[in-house]
Amino acid sequence: MPLYLNDEQQMLRDTARDYVSEHAPVAHLRKLRDDDDPTGFSRDLWKQFAEMGFTGILIGEDQGGLGLGHVEAGVVLEEIGRNLSPSPFLTTAVAAVAALKGSAQANRWFPGIVAGNTVAALAIDEGAKHRSAVGLKAERAGNGFKLTGSKQFVTHGHVADLLIVAARTAGSADDAEGVTLFAVEKGAAGLDITPERLADSSLAARVSFDGVAVDADAVIGEVDAGRDPLGRLLRAGRSGASAELLGVGGGAMDLTVNYLKERKQFGQLIGSFQALQHRAAHLYSEMEVARAAVLKAQQLLDTGSDQADAAVSVAKAMTSLATTLSVQEGIQMHGGIGMTDEYDIGFYMKRGRVLAEMFGDANFHADALAKAAGY
Repeated sequence: MPLYLNDEQQMLRDTARDYVSEHAPVAHLRKLRDDDDPTGFSRDLWKQFAEMGFTGILIGEDQGGLGLGHVEAGVVLEEIGRNLSPSPFLTTAVAAVAALKGSAQANRWFPGIVAGNTVAALAIDEGAKHRSAVGLKAERAGNGFKLTGSKQFVTHGHVADLLIVAARTAGSADDAEGVTLFAVEKGAAGLDITPERLADSSLAARVSFDGVAVDADAVIGEVDAGRDPLGRLLRAGRSGASAELLGVGGGAMDLTVNYLKERKQFGQLIGSFQALQHRAAHLYSEMEVARAAVLKAQQLLDTGSDQADAAVSVAKAMTSLATTLSVQEGIQMHGGIGMTDEYDIGFYMKRGRVLAEMFGDANFHADALAKAAGY
């Protein structure tokens, strides 16, 4: 497949770019931060996303969605990243939808997601650096299960209507098998959620489960076979995070290039200095290579290719590295003023750092690729 958007995808990109830049620019994030907003995003904006059809982008038309693919979801996520728009789009409309597809839980939750009434959070991480161990226990109790343990880095967990929880129903924490995915509703007895502010002003939660009771209908997929829906969730989340990172890096690069065209030193535009031109050209090249990797991963996901896992890891690693380069170069080329809160470039640096950690950083995915190749 060609590594560029077709006409329909370009139209979606133009629509998303105009809409997000107008309704959720960086100033929107700045206001939420300055107001110490306890939600971490605008529910009104989430409803507007639904009115635009964005929230149902991966949901089939027979269930009220648009029936599009990961390429189209990535188009929207790139604009979210470019504008640093606080939104549950990645966790809810992309990762959670991917996990719920084809399950009995889909009919329960998809209408609320399509309408912009439902927010989903992903309770999958238990330790640092996105390790694959699942130690939270799900023990059989009557007609269902009781969940005991804890999760961390649960984005939007404090306001989520739905928690998608990876739990251990057999074996030990490091075993590949014996994992089951559960849909847990907010307000469940024994659920304790503590939100914490992250570097980019977003909110993630530490979630404790003290014998949280769920019935058998809460299982997503099959008992002990949760790696399948969890795999779909992770592939979608990693691809989506890569697209959002691409937007963050692209937005930071645009800010920097514009600054090079405006700032004068010694009576000359600093963009005329050859050393800065070389650095800007190198940055552009790295971002374009990362863009190709992201689009390839999205296309392979949409076709169900068995090469999708590797492509997604490549995309996540490359966008993490390229966006880190973009924000660091942005700070450097803005000079001293780039370190101040007055300029937006610092917001891009912070968001890029958080996204680089989500669903595994560059080292995590380089290691995954090496293991898959037999090293």
